[in-house]
Amino acid sequence: MKMETVNPKKGVYPATKDYVHAMKVTGAASMLFISGTMGLDETGLAPKTIDEQLSLVWSNIRCILANAEMNTDNIVRTTSYLRDTKYAKKNENARVAALEGRRIPTTTIVAETLTPKWLIEIEVIAAV
Repeated sequence: MKMETVNPKKGVYPATKDYVHAMKVTGAASMLFISGTMGLDETGLAPKTIDEQLSLVWSNIRCILANAEMNTDNIVRTTSYLRDTKYAKKNENARVAALEGRRIPTTTIVAETLTPKWLIEIEVIAAV
């Protein structure tokens, strides 16, 4: 599989340090679409802080990827749903750390979650 970032130099606003406009994937043998995954522990409980939930959400994503014989290197896109805009920078930092600085297409949306205790939810597309 080959992954190639697509960042036009003209005709669209510039990409930022943690963002690319698109990812072209060729030769992929399989794709994995991960549902919105929350920062919940194994019993389904949400810790109180965004830092704890971000740690758990990425742990949960890694677990799901591993069960599909993939890892974070296979992630080609994320969509984050935040309960509050004040979590945006921490979410960005957690994503950059989880991907070890690799830039991918990403979208962040602020939305009311199904329960106020859920502060973050992340959807992932991965390919191998």
